[in-house]
Amino acid sequence: MTVIVVAAVIIGPGRRVLAAQRAEPAALRGGWEFPGGKVDPGESEIEALVRECREELGVEIEVGARVGADWPLGTEGYVMRAWLAGVLSGTPQPREHLALRWLAPGEYYDVAWLKADLPLMEAVEKLLVQD
Repeated sequence: MTVIVVAAVIIGPGRRVLAAQRAEPAALRGGWEFPGGKVDPGESEIEALVRECREELGVEIEVGARVGADWPLGTEGYVMRAWLAGVLSGTPQPREHLALRWLAPGEYYDVAWLKADLPLMEAVEKLLVQD
């Protein structure tokens, strides 16, 4: 059975991208990722994405286009699915992360992205450059 993890690529003014620094588990602590989490039973992927952003960041988001297909997470049976998103209300706060950072173009790689999130950031950069 495949476990689906959803990720929000939150885009702010000036094509800034929100990155979140992992607090746990210990093996991933300090690495940077796109916020999100597992889809709960009976929940759609979009519902999970909205819930995770509410819980992790304290914001309501508007979900946009999906980015890519399934992104491998490096753990057997886990895949990540990502969507572009924007903040509808609230200011992102690091409720479950060590820190948050808005990365402007030219800063996208100033953080140590987790291995699973780096190819997603590369795909997002290509999309943002096209606009």
